[in-house]
Amino acid sequence: MRIARSLLDEIVAHAREDVPNECCGMVAGQNGEATRTYRARNAEGSPFRYVIHPQDQFRITMEIEDRGEEIAAIYHSHTKSPAEPSQTDINLAENWPDPLYLICSLADPGAPDVRAWSIRDGSVEEVELDVG
Repeated sequence: MRIARSLLDEIVAHAREDVPNECCGMVAGQNGEATRTYRARNAEGSPFRYVIHPQDQFRITMEIEDRGEEIAAIYHSHTKSPAEPSQTDINLAENWPDPLYLICSLADPGAPDVRAWSIRDGSVEEVELDVG
């Protein structure tokens, strides 16, 4: 997936603002390119897991569809662990197999790490981000 540095910066900023809890949101895109990020509330309000608030999920999904785009990715942060899917993340992805999953790790606050993952049927594969 191609993604602008500014969009990654928005995800990192959101992750930092929501510490100590995980942040979450969605990324719109078209033709393999991310076009916009959408912040959502973490309905869990937890440092260990996220659930996109149902009202935000509905609002964001409708806006993305109205713009003629698709949900390219779902993002969230890990406040103390690497940017790798946990078993909880893998379980949550079961209902959303098509979008990529971007994870922003703040384990080293001075060097945030954002990585992308394809999660389908319990299988996890890292996807390269083409940052431009």
